[in-house]
Amino acid sequence: MYADTQNDITRQVVRVAQLLLAYGADSDLVEEISQRLGSALGLASVEISISSNSLVLTSLVHGRCITTTRRIREHGINMAIVCELQRICLLTEKGIYGLYEVRKRVARIEPKTYSAKYLVPMIGLSCASFCHLFGGDFSACLITFFASAVGMLVRLFIAKHHFNLLLNFSVTAFITTLIAQTGLLFDLSDTPKLPLAASVLMLVPGFPMINAISDMVKGHLNVGISRWGHATLLTLSSVIGITMAMQISGHFL
Repeated sequence: MYADTQNDITRQVVRVAQLLLAYGADSDLVEEISQRLGSALGLASVEISISSNSLVLTSLVHGRCITTTRRIREHGINMAIVCELQRICLLTEKGIYGLYEVRKRVARIEPKTYSAKYLVPMIGLSCASFCHLFGGDFSACLITFFASAVGMLVRLFIAKHHFNLLLNFSVTAFITTLIAQTGLLFDLSDTPKLPLAASVLMLVPGFPMINAISDMVKGHLNVGISRWGHATLLTLSSVIGITMAMQISGHFL
């Protein structure tokens, strides 16, 4: 294998690993896909080291090593992209894709997001459903729907302007909790406290916490602890926003 070919393959493998990490794949999956894709494209071996915000990948062919480093910038959870990268790896292993096809497919990958006009009411409906499961009456479910829907609008607006994610969660929790307290302040429901709990469930960082535990169990302690810390900070930011809103109204759960 020529040096230029090894360089090209290494760039594509590290790009795939970079995208997997950026869009929420756990570290074990990143290692597996990188090694399988590199092997399918002709590399003798692929060694990868993952940290909280970067990765280092080394490829080996006929005793010649190439090492490259990439910085990881999180783009949010997107399992569609993770699945597409796995599909590219599988088709490469079957011999359907070569280096050119892999490069072309990876370059075409773009995150697809739902429109706000669909996302906002669905978030409101899901939180209202939780309120119903908790035993809330119709008024409580209605309050939860509006509180979480408005909160999601605020969250999307802040994200669109690229503010810090911790600030985003704190402000969203604050506004959502303020609206959720209307049932308690104006005696609109027989279960007025349930909207306070149900409307902020959209802010629970469940996926990062699951990934953190998965990484730590599988031996990637540094990445797992980093992800756990990030999820904890998001939770703390939400708690700060909720507490501030409750202090303003003078009501506590």
